[in-house]
Order: sequence, then structure tokens, then C-alpha cells
Amino acid sequence: MFSAWTLPLSADTLTLSREQCVEVALRDNPTVRVADMEVRKVDYAKKETLASVFPSIDFSAAYQRSIELQTIRMNMGGQSQSLKMGSDNTWNMGFNASMPIIAPTLWKAISISDTQILASLENARASRLDMVNNVNKAYYALMLAIASRDVVKENYDIAVLNASVYEKQFKAGTASEYDVLRSSVQVKNIEPELLQADIAVRQCQLQLKILMGVAADMEIIPDVSLADMQRDMFQYPAYADNDIAHNSSLRTLDIQKKLLSKNVDMKKFAWIPTLAASFNLSWLSLSNGSPFKNQQFNPYSTVGLQLSIPIFSGGSKYYGLKQAQVELKEIDLQRENLVNSLNMQVELAIDNINMEARQIETSAEGVRQAKKAHEIMQKSFEIGAASYLDLRDSELANTTAQLSYLQAIYNYLVSTSELDLLLGKGID
Repeated sequence: MFSAWTLPLSADTLTLSREQCVEVALRDNPTVRVADMEVRKVDYAKKETLASVFPSIDFSAAYQRSIELQTIRMNMGGQSQSLKMGSDNTWNMGFNASMPIIAPTLWKAISISDTQILASLENARASRLDMVNNVNKAYYALMLAIASRDVVKENYDIAVLNASVYEKQFKAGTASEYDVLRSSVQVKNIEPELLQADIAVRQCQLQLKILMGVAADMEIIPDVSLADMQRDMFQYPAYADNDIAHNSSLRTLDIQKKLLSKNVDMKKFAWIPTLAASFNLSWLSLSNGSPFKNQQFNPYSTVGLQLSIPIFSGGSKYYGLKQAQVELKEIDLQRENLVNSLNMQVELAIDNINMEARQIETSAEGVRQAKKAHEIMQKSFEIGAASYLDLRDSELANTTAQLSYLQAIYNYLVSTSELDLLLGKGID
């Protein structure tokens, strides 16, 4: 989905698109990297299980020194005699090999490992989808914070301008000192709002940088504004295809169903006999005196088959099978409930998107009217046809309209990102 792109090694300020931020987060965020490592871990676990079907070969060596040889007493010619048996030194070394020939449970365990890999892949995919959604929302929040700061800054500049107008009028004798003080106080009242807006921008930047896994001293600036997004946002897919088949929770549940189905098969395979082959090649040396002299190793070897037939286990296999079958039926009911819930969530999300699209249109018209009204009131104030209170009311209405418009765009963008997450879109 995203082209290969890397962050510059040295840069204090970066202007990035949303797609570039998502790309960096998917590559460098520790949460996503841990999810990818989990896939590799499960793959190694599968290989560990697969290794069980190959021959197992071991080498062993043992030495035993007799402190006191075993004594036996025998009656010979009516007399009892004692005989020492054994040797001072016993050396035994050799190779042991074994391999399963018929092992249905082991074969099914390998099949389960394949499904477990799919589960890990889906978990990694879910982690990426969540990361894309979180980065999208953090990016949109940064855009909203910057746009809101610009609105507050514009309001501040207008207040400063009005204060300067009153200052000039006061010097000319056409305005009272009260008017000068009131306009000056208004400037001071907006300064904390401007400071809070700057703090909000820094907080949003920090949140985005945390998700991207980049240095905290690097400043990130969006390459577009919310107004630019408003012109292009309706090019988003119309969401005519509301298929929930790619929803991560649903896919995870389907994989769990496969695991439970294979677990049922494994419980059934517990009644099937198993057969294993074994081979042994050893060397034995018995000697007296020094353990390192006069050693003569004599080889011997064996080969065999071991058949195991389950007959009776107190009903544990039977009840284990019944438990697995109940779990399989439970997950069918869980899937049905999840599908109904997801369908309702998708319908609600689409309704919210449509409502927010209409809210954007309404807010845009409100901004145009508020801006025009403020321009009229500003000119009226400059010629003395309007009071300062009337001017401040128009400024407040204009600021409120702009902030409502920006909030509507932000809500729309966040809702589309949440719907993408719900439908499992955004990374495939």
C-alpha cells in the first residue's frame, strides 16, 4: 500500500503526509515489531513439532567402577565356597535411535501448528490495523490542533488590532479610557487560549511521534490542512461494499474455530494405536585393574518395533472429546453473535459518516455567514456605527463557527478511519 520511504537522518522539522506517518509507524513502532516477532516464534514452534517425525539419535557413554564385587556362595562337594562375580571396570557407550512410524496425534499437532501460524499472522494484521487507525486519528488530531490554533491566533490578531484602534481613538479624543482598557483586557483574555492551543499542538505531535517511534525532539508538520482535506475527503470510497469478512475479530474467531475442529480430530486420534521403531548400537567393555588399560570393547546392536494400543483410560479420552465438541459448538454461537454485532456497528458507522458529512456542509455555510457578518461589523466599528460589544459578539460567532467547522471535518475523518478498522481495510 505504501511506497518505500525512510526518515531523514538529520532534520529538526519534517512535513509528512498521513501515508508517510503510517508507513513509518508500521515499520518502526515496537508494538507492530513485537507482533511480527510473534509470527516468527510460532513458526519456530511448528518446526519444533515437525522435528518430532524425524529420527531421534542420541549418544551416551557410562563408566562404572566396582568398589566391592558381588559375592555368591555355592555348595560344591559338600563344602560352601564363595565366588566373586563381575569386574572392576564397566564401560558402556553407544547410539540410540528412534522414529515414530504411525503417530496420528503427532501428525494432527503439525496441522494445528499451521493454523496457529495463521492465528499469529492475523494477530499481527490486527495490530497493524489498530496502528493505522491510531496514527490516522493522531494525524487528524494534530491537523485539528494546528487549525484551531490558527483560528485562535486570528482572533488574537483581531483583538490586538481593535485595541490599537481604540488606542488611536483615545489619543485623538474620540474614545474613552474605559474602551482602551476593555479592548486591552480582551487581548489578555485571549493570550491563555493561544498558549493552550500551542500546548495542544505539542501534545498531538508527541502522541504522533510516540506511535511512529521517532525522536521526541523532531517536529512533525502535516503536509495538508483540514480545509484541504475537506475538498478531497468526499473522494473516499462510498462504502457500498460493507462486507465484514475482513474484520480482524471475525477472522480470528474463524481461525479459532479451525483450531477447535482440529482439536476434536486430535481427541479422536487418541484411540488409534501408535507404532515406533528403535535401533541401538552399543559397545561394552569389562576389565579389572586400571580403567584405562586392557580395554576391549565388544559391540552389540538391536532393532525393534514398539506398538501401543489404547484400551482403557477411565473414560478420560471420551470426556475430553465431548469437551472439545462443546467448545466447537460454543464458538459457532459466538460467531453468530459477533456477525450480528458487527453488522449493526457498520450500519451505525455509515449513518454517523453521512450525518457528519451533512454537518460539514452546514458548518461550512455557517462559517461563510459568520465571516461575512464579522466583516460588516468590523467596518461598522471602524466608522463608529457599531459598539465594541457588537464587534466582540461577531468575533465570537465567527470563531465558534470556524471551530465547529473544523471539528466536523475531524469527526468525519475519524469516523472513516474507524470504519476502515471495522471492515479490516487500510493495510491490504
